[in-house]
Amino acid sequence: MRVLAPLFLLLTATVARAELPSASDAAINQTLASGKPAIIDVGARYCIPCKRMAPILESLATEYRGKAGVLFIDVNENQAAPKRFRVQMIPTQIFFDGRGKEVKRHMGFMEKADIVKELKALGAR
Repeated sequence: MRVLAPLFLLLTATVARAELPSASDAAINQTLASGKPAIIDVGARYCIPCKRMAPILESLATEYRGKAGVLFIDVNENQAAPKRFRVQMIPTQIFFDGRGKEVKRHMGFMEKADIVKELKALGAR
């Protein structure tokens, strides 16, 4: 039993990961009206590419706090979001300029460097 406890802790520590909470409609509207560029990732917690996006989005949310909005919308928690944003597959990353206007979208997994490039092109530093 003494051997199993450390092994269990090691296994749970390696699979634990931070995830952004699913954004509410109010948070989405506030972000799009903030005057700052934003990325909204529309996905689901069960989807494999979406799971790969989670630590990237968490990192970007910290790095760009106050400079750009970084939101995640879980389609199971916000079932109106796919229709509102015309999402055809998950994950979909949608980029918005400082006026809240969609300027680009990408479907599927997206590397952090590519997201950073888009945010910088929109003026986030």
